[in-house]
Amino acid sequence: MGIHEVKAESGKRKAEMRYAVFLDRDGVINRALERDGKPYPPTTLAEFEILPEVSAACAKLKAAGFLLVVATNQPDVGRGTLAKKVVEKIHAHMLAQLPIDRVEVCFHAGKGLSNCDCRKPKPGMLLQAARELNLDLSQSWMVGDRWRDVDCGHAAGCSTVFIDRGYAEALKQKPDFSARHLGEAADIILAQTKK
Repeated sequence: MGIHEVKAESGKRKAEMRYAVFLDRDGVINRALERDGKPYPPTTLAEFEILPEVSAACAKLKAAGFLLVVATNQPDVGRGTLAKKVVEKIHAHMLAQLPIDRVEVCFHAGKGLSNCDCRKPKPGMLLQAARELNLDLSQSWMVGDRWRDVDCGHAAGCSTVFIDRGYAEALKQKPDFSARHLGEAADIILAQTKK
């Protein structure tokens, strides 16, 4: 391959870069189960309830050209308190209902029991998706309802929208924007993209 071909190839790759909205799952797409002010994931498909504004918000973001990538920590699998097949069943149902392009999952236990690069707040899931989908992270967004999501988005170089569910935990870094639900988050992202 000559030098001109390399430059042409490189330019082509840059032109094809795409943008994504990364979505946390529990508390953003579906209703988190709250106990003592803390959110927990559903443990059965019957407990998995997609929030009312999510379908329309996803459709708007897709229409604007964003890829939708779910990035979720599911440490109960790594801790042995939830079967991986239950999570996979929930995700199959979610993918059948919503126009999501990809699901990234960290099954590692966390809490000092595992040290991986994919568990949020580390940006591994976003970096993996960016490599495989040719995403420009600086033009992409992370939407989540916990400090881990905000920190993960910042670490990956994305803009962040924090969905404030009023949990009994503090943020560690300031998000770029805050919203009450994914519908509001989508409106913020679309308004900022037009600027």
